[in-house]
Amino acid sequence: MLLEIARTSKDEPLGILASLANRHGLISGATGTGKTVSLQALAQKFSNAGVPVFVADVKGDLAGIAVPGTLSEKMSARLKELALPLPTPGACPTIFWDVYGEKGHPVRSTLSELGPALLSRLMGLNDTQASVLQVLFKVADDAGLLLIDFKDVNALIKLVMENLSQFKEQYGHLSPASIGTIQRALLTLESQGTKDFFGEPAFDALDLLQNSGDGRGYVHVLAADRLLSTPVVYSTFLLWLMSELFEQLPEVGDLEKPKLVFFFDEAHLLFKDAPKALVERIEQVVRLIRSKGVGIYFVTQSPLDIPQTVLGQLSHRIQHALRAFTPQDQKAVKVVADTFRQNPEFSAETAISQLKVGEALISMLDESGAPTVVERAFVQLPGSRLGPIDSAERAAAMAASPVAGHYEKFVDRVSAFETIASRTTASAPETSAATASAPAAASHPSVLNEILFGSVGPRGGRKAGLVEKAATSAARSVASSVGREIVRGLLGSIMGGSRPSRRR
Repeated sequence: MLLEIARTSKDEPLGILASLANRHGLISGATGTGKTVSLQALAQKFSNAGVPVFVADVKGDLAGIAVPGTLSEKMSARLKELALPLPTPGACPTIFWDVYGEKGHPVRSTLSELGPALLSRLMGLNDTQASVLQVLFKVADDAGLLLIDFKDVNALIKLVMENLSQFKEQYGHLSPASIGTIQRALLTLESQGTKDFFGEPAFDALDLLQNSGDGRGYVHVLAADRLLSTPVVYSTFLLWLMSELFEQLPEVGDLEKPKLVFFFDEAHLLFKDAPKALVERIEQVVRLIRSKGVGIYFVTQSPLDIPQTVLGQLSHRIQHALRAFTPQDQKAVKVVADTFRQNPEFSAETAISQLKVGEALISMLDESGAPTVVERAFVQLPGSRLGPIDSAERAAAMAASPVAGHYEKFVDRVSAFETIASRTTASAPETSAATASAPAAASHPSVLNEILFGSVGPRGGRKAGLVEKAATSAARSVASSVGREIVRGLLGSIMGGSRPSRRR
């Protein structure tokens, strides 16, 4: 099945073979050259073919995919002049999402699921501070303390800070200065509004794999205009979502069409200031997630924004105009042109700077899996609206959504904060008595003793503490560590933390 997206000057159709759409792709070009229209046209083609789509709406103008489009007389005349078919007006079944819960259904995760490495990136921690955060997550993991939101990790930090000497014996030196930096960084994150992202019910990535009653794939639109004001939060959120898909989806090999197509707009933000280890992990996910039926399409201004190890895996290319105003720009144009399989009928290097709005150099995979020679063509317009929608249209789409009402119901279940608080309250009489004879008694003795030395339940059952666990054997420690890495998937070292059970 060919998903036609453009026509050449010879009226030859250009498009993506649905069976090869999970080979990933790239839409690039300077601002104002037509990237967003190409993205929307391609997304609607996938949706009509029964493939669910995820897109981040960074400017607010992709929301129009939810309503039928209309053509002005000027646009109709322009399409006829270019010998392009007039689009059939039609909307896509759409589900709106929003981390802040304002323009779509709320999207939440837990700190345990996000993990210490991605959280460190959000907070801008250095390597030393990130390693301390990693230890804090390990303490919670070993003690069975669930970290859902900021109050959980703050409660854990307070417990560790007040008992540094005891935890030092099991986890090594924990710098009070680094812990203080982590506390301040958490406050900064909260002030940026990211606390809305942490909570339950946690977003289930499998909700993205839905089709409407008529067989079309839902287009999931993330309202990202506000989220983009903090680029690190935006890119980390999409990386987390991509990781969730990778971890939850089974291997399926090659299918007649993808299970999901994931568009990553402003893709350069994903790699900006990212450490080498993180880039390597992203490259691994991009390479391997194809076998799970997911196609990833990066959208950015220049292909040079993408690391070579990732760029080499993007088989489908839609290249809009690049402007060569400086020697550096001219060099970039040549490098980009050289990545295409050359067409003897024209110079790709010359064409890149001459492309009109809506025109692009296009190269896809043919039936044998080889890239086609580059063609110069105009991208077809989608049948949905080009531009934003009003609040009433958005509200109607949200009310008709298959997940309406589920994520709006906030759940605050027992986690680290409640566990530590309840154990502290239960030990209050004991603490008061001890204080009279021992003024230097440690704070929170009950919860600390349970974490370090274990506890005995009401029926006599014993729960081992950290000291006992550490003393069993080095081999068991190593095996447990490896086990956690396997459970957490390929991004285990990035995600960190154990996955809490979800209530649906």
